[in-house]
Amino acid sequence: MTISEIAKMADVSPATVSRFLNGGYVSEEKKEVIGKVIRETGYVPLNAGQHLKNKKSKSIGVIVPRLNSEAIARMVDGITKRVNGTDYQIILTNTDNNPENEIENLKFFEFDKVDGVILSATEVTDELIKILNRYNKPVVIISQNIENFFCVYNDNESVSYSATKHLIEQGCEKIIYLGVLEDDSAAGRDRHRGFNKALKEYGLKPVAEKIVDFSVVGGYTGIQEILENQKIEDFDGIFCASDNIAIGAINRLSFTKKKVPEDVKIIGVGDSTLSKAFLPSISTVHLFYEELGDQAADLIIDILEGKKMPIRQIQLGSELCIRESSTELNK
Repeated sequence: MTISEIAKMADVSPATVSRFLNGGYVSEEKKEVIGKVIRETGYVPLNAGQHLKNKKSKSIGVIVPRLNSEAIARMVDGITKRVNGTDYQIILTNTDNNPENEIENLKFFEFDKVDGVILSATEVTDELIKILNRYNKPVVIISQNIENFFCVYNDNESVSYSATKHLIEQGCEKIIYLGVLEDDSAAGRDRHRGFNKALKEYGLKPVAEKIVDFSVVGGYTGIQEILENQKIEDFDGIFCASDNIAIGAINRLSFTKKKVPEDVKIIGVGDSTLSKAFLPSISTVHLFYEELGDQAADLIIDILEGKKMPIRQIQLGSELCIRESSTELNK
């Protein structure tokens, strides 16, 4: 595909497309049309790499899956604290948990005036890998581990393993799994794997496994649906892939004869602010979200400043936080 073909599809002159690609003046209306055509066609100008070498914007694109999340807010806080005081600024976009929007945002930043991108991906799809492999700007992946790319991520398998093991050590033998879609390889697949690993180690099997979303409503409806098929006596522990899911599960159980933690012990993931304030307080696993952001920003800045280093995948640790939902602390 050529500039002339892009111009024809956008109903503008080739000179206008050239100005758009090189940062010259183009009306907002034409920018929108040209950008849409470029994103839809996947067009990459032959001189894009040279253009990037010659012109630096001192801006970093940050792509996140949602804004109504404490975890994401903490990650972004880590990024901004690292970037503040440097010559760089961030441009933040929200994809609404839509993998297609992630691709569109990546394409947009490829032609917009940013020097590099920090991407928090919801799913590691073939299309995403295809885009990343041909991307003409440096990218750091946050929260997911993708081979052959700079990444900063949590060890989610160990997170759920330690949380599930804690439930078992508290006497739980009939444990429910409330997880999220395994298309999310970190919070979904890896946390499910760690859960099953802990059960297998103790010769146990899950009583029920339900896929929900990350919300309080997800936890509530997940337990509601399980209770339609399981007797209340059939379980004594619940692993939840997030603190909000744990809170929803406890809310639903409050309408039954089961008490937390006397009859059912529950643990979440994330160590959210609400997990400390909720009654009972939520046992959880602390994840270093601010450090995720800080490390990702540190990597992208080093790359943009020309520091030579091999591709790195940085895995962060976690801390088990034992509270009232899994242990009778006052006993």
